[in-house]
Amino acid sequence: MGLPIEPLDRRLREKDRHHLAAMLGAEAFENRLSEGRVLKNAEQVLAYLATASPAQAAQEPPGLARLSTRERQLVALVAQGRTDVQIAAELYISPRTVRSHLDRIRDKSGCRRRADLTRLALQAGLVEGTAAR
Repeated sequence: MGLPIEPLDRRLREKDRHHLAAMLGAEAFENRLSEGRVLKNAEQVLAYLATASPAQAAQEPPGLARLSTRERQLVALVAQGRTDVQIAAELYISPRTVRSHLDRIRDKSGCRRRADLTRLALQAGLVEGTAAR
């Protein structure tokens, strides 16, 4: 009576696999997949596969690992001494959106003040600074 219907969860898993393989590169994806960690659900698997390699993660400050590329960009601009209005103008967003992004960054990184975000950016090499004395 025709072709069997493929379960939705299988299609979603395949879609996720293809997305991650495209994002990480086929070889890196297979390497990460072959490490064989036992994870309880799909979200854990996706999070694990999308993370940086253990060597990269060890080099990054802990608060930075959870930030997106856009959030890292905002942290770098804060570290350069830009105000919310200046950041908004540069990124073509509203100052309110900048504040919203910064709130999210503070939640993810644990950095409460702009000085803490600047320190994080310097440690991560997002901006150039003077060597610590």
